[in-house]
Amino acid sequence: MQIIRSNLCKAWILSVFIFFLFGIFLCVVVAASIEVTDADDKTVAITSSERIVSLNGSTTEILFALGVGENVVGCDASSTYPKDVKKKLPSVGYQYGLNAEGILSLKPTLVIGRDDVKPPQVVEQLRMAGVTVLLLKEPRSFKDAKQRLLTIGKAVGCEKKAKELTKILETDIKKLKKKLTSRKGKPKLKALFLYLRGTQTTLVLGKDTALGAMFEIVGVENAAGNIKGNKPMTAEAVIAAQPDVYVLFTTGLESVGGVDGLLKLSGLALTPAGKKRRVVALDGQYLSGFGPRCGRAALDLFRGIYEVEGHFVATGE
Repeated sequence: MQIIRSNLCKAWILSVFIFFLFGIFLCVVVAASIEVTDADDKTVAITSSERIVSLNGSTTEILFALGVGENVVGCDASSTYPKDVKKKLPSVGYQYGLNAEGILSLKPTLVIGRDDVKPPQVVEQLRMAGVTVLLLKEPRSFKDAKQRLLTIGKAVGCEKKAKELTKILETDIKKLKKKLTSRKGKPKLKALFLYLRGTQTTLVLGKDTALGAMFEIVGVENAAGNIKGNKPMTAEAVIAAQPDVYVLFTTGLESVGGVDGLLKLSGLALTPAGKKRRVVALDGQYLSGFGPRCGRAALDLFRGIYEVEGHFVATGE
């Protein structure tokens, strides 16, 4: 009987000790975790950012700008900056056509992307597998761009660097404000954004897009009018819009053979933009990503539309 009591006492002491150690472990984990707010205003606790998978281009750009590029173990097909990033990192496919297996094969501790990634069940599969997923809204303003930058900076333990990047952005914003002030009272030019992939995919983009937001930021009238999202481009609509300048991604302009090829598309040569060969082309991620370089991109867009005659190109390098 004495032996049984002794063994029970030892077992009780051992269980208390294990419980105590587990409590300490939980405290350490909680203390080590970083809490940020996602697109749904939910708190996400991040315990490790040692292996990150980025699900969109602007997130990849932000991570490298923050100095944690070495922690990024995979990215999606929209990641085009820094240069050659897609050649250096495994691809997880396009952000609107993801699969959980490919992402999980990279053993991520943290996955970051925008809140409209597809299919949505992939996100649930990742979370069920124990991976922390942080989804954020895609910005449509400088204010939101700064907030996303600060959120990701906090998530990966680089708050100081994130604040430095926002200060650089604020400097560019001040430069743009001076330019906009100098144009007060002057008529706005009309710009039409053309999304092209060769001559087979020709779309115009409306106000509720990243490009529409950029037009508003730089004081340009969107010649697409009340179009929402994207619509197929027709010669009649382009001629009726009478844009002063065409704006494209550089890859889109290249896909139709440059300015000469662009103006061969039906109706495009018959507008003020076409007659004066007023074409502005900027790198896609640079212009539409609202990443760390978005202030510079807005300045380049303003220069291309208001300060340069003819053809203007900016890559953001």
